[in-house]
Amino acid sequence: MSSRFPLSTLILFGIALGVVSGLALGERAIALGELGKVVIQLIKAVASPLVFLVVVNAVLQTEIELRAGGRLLKWAMINASIALTIGLTLSNLIQPGHHLAGVMPRAPGDAQAYADRTIDLWSVLGNFIPTSVVSPFLENQILAIVMIALLFGFGLRRARREAPFANGSRTIEAALAVLLRVVEVVLTWVIALIPFAVFGVVARAVGEHGFAPLKGLGVYVGVGLLGLALHILLTYQLWLVLFAKRSLVSFWREAKEPVIYAMGANSSLATLPVTLRALDRLGVSKQSSTLGAVVGTNFNNDGIILYEGMAVLFVAQASGIDLSVGQQVVAAASCMVAAMGVAGVPEAGFISLALVLNTVGLPIEILPLLLTVDWIIARARSVTNVLSDMMLSILVDGPPAEPDRR
Repeated sequence: MSSRFPLSTLILFGIALGVVSGLALGERAIALGELGKVVIQLIKAVASPLVFLVVVNAVLQTEIELRAGGRLLKWAMINASIALTIGLTLSNLIQPGHHLAGVMPRAPGDAQAYADRTIDLWSVLGNFIPTSVVSPFLENQILAIVMIALLFGFGLRRARREAPFANGSRTIEAALAVLLRVVEVVLTWVIALIPFAVFGVVARAVGEHGFAPLKGLGVYVGVGLLGLALHILLTYQLWLVLFAKRSLVSFWREAKEPVIYAMGANSSLATLPVTLRALDRLGVSKQSSTLGAVVGTNFNNDGIILYEGMAVLFVAQASGIDLSVGQQVVAAASCMVAAMGVAGVPEAGFISLALVLNTVGLPIEILPLLLTVDWIIARARSVTNVLSDMMLSILVDGPPAEPDRR
């Protein structure tokens, strides 16, 4: 994909061409929707090894002192829980998925099957424990994949401390790093196909339903952006004022540069050098900025977590599936696990959403349609993730020391 044409520009072109083709072909454009299914299948195929390798690499590369690690984990979990609560609350209150219920992509006769489907609590919890090393990758079970990755990563860390296995362990580490890079390259090729998928999905939607899906997608985008904005403007600013005791004006003056960069790069990992410079200017210690922004970026992904919590309920509502509070909690836990270590991956939120839906047993047929507008929410997710890294660094650092007035 040429750098002259950013992905967002190509997606917009795909949308425009899809609208024209859908209007021209009518129901004959339904076959073009298969392009979206192909891309989603490719994303699922790459996502499982990607998550495994990212988590293993994070375990191998991360060295944290126990007490500092406890502070890091505490604040990351608090922020993630608030983000999930906002996403779930908005989806429950606004019910955005109902606006797409009439145009949910499905095969004839599937409506009753979807209406009767539910999340089996014990089945989802059982996915934490894999029945074999291979089956989670074949079935895209994200919980089991993360569990295997954690065990493998910590096992390899232990082996490299033992003299007879040190050299061999480092060889395996190097091989895993190469594999991770290979998977990332393959993923960029798959991401480059998204404009074609968007063209096919839009052509099918317009040909089959006219402009009806646009309302549902507009509500979906609006709720997602509202949730991310609330988390930034309420949660983070309250922490800055009440706990960190920092000036909001000073914070936003320095945060402006990483926010603008993240909006363009669509990646919190690519923004990391800019984020660290902003934290330096804010007077955050090197240790805290390293913990919060460098180490924390592997699992501190409030933007992805909030989006997935909102989107999981959206898909359930659009499919006619009512989820109890307990089932929503299980789905939310799956979102938190799926968000581990993928912040720097292109379209990370959408990729992990596909795995979450597969894990909790919700239909994925709607994903190609959501792909048409994900590029809008993706930038807001990246901005939120960058601000999340900055906030975590500031919270770990604590309030600035009082000047000595003696």
